[in-house]
Amino acid sequence: MPTPPPARLTERLEENTGLDALTERLQAVAATVLPSGRLLEELRGRSLGHAVHPIMTDAPLGAWIGATLLDLTGAEKHAVASRRLIGAGVLLVAPTALTGLADWAGLRSRRSSRVGAVHAVLNAVAGGTYAVSWLLRRRGHTKAGVAVSLAAGVVVTASGYLGGHLTLARSEPDSSAP
Repeated sequence: MPTPPPARLTERLEENTGLDALTERLQAVAATVLPSGRLLEELRGRSLGHAVHPIMTDAPLGAWIGATLLDLTGAEKHAVASRRLIGAGVLLVAPTALTGLADWAGLRSRRSSRVGAVHAVLNAVAGGTYAVSWLLRRRGHTKAGVAVSLAAGVVVTASGYLGGHLTLARSEPDSSAP
């Protein structure tokens, strides 16, 4: 069976040494932002027995998916509810990103770090795009806000694919550790 196109693209990201500069910048951010000791361990899910980040992603994604469903069933009719859901998702980006950064900083594989860095950038783009959607909606530009949030949904879906790849890759031995 041939390798699906998304998997081929992900493999290219894993092998792309040009992403090493991005991973180094992100590592500097992690060193500045992340706490140490027990708090860092809790951001990684010590008390839960597994990573917190995959759980946290359900909150903003759920809000954004809910808004999209409302948009598709009557954007004008559900304008206020959709705007609130988009805003809630945007507010949830920071704590979700913090748990993701904590997990990413613990990666030992250069290949996974590259994919994780692209995942982080895509999530930042998606979060910013959803914030623009919220602003447009707040200013009464519902149709434009819907269009922008649909674009953000495409970005966050691509990012989610990479996040899923990381979850699977982390559960398997990686022979390319730096």
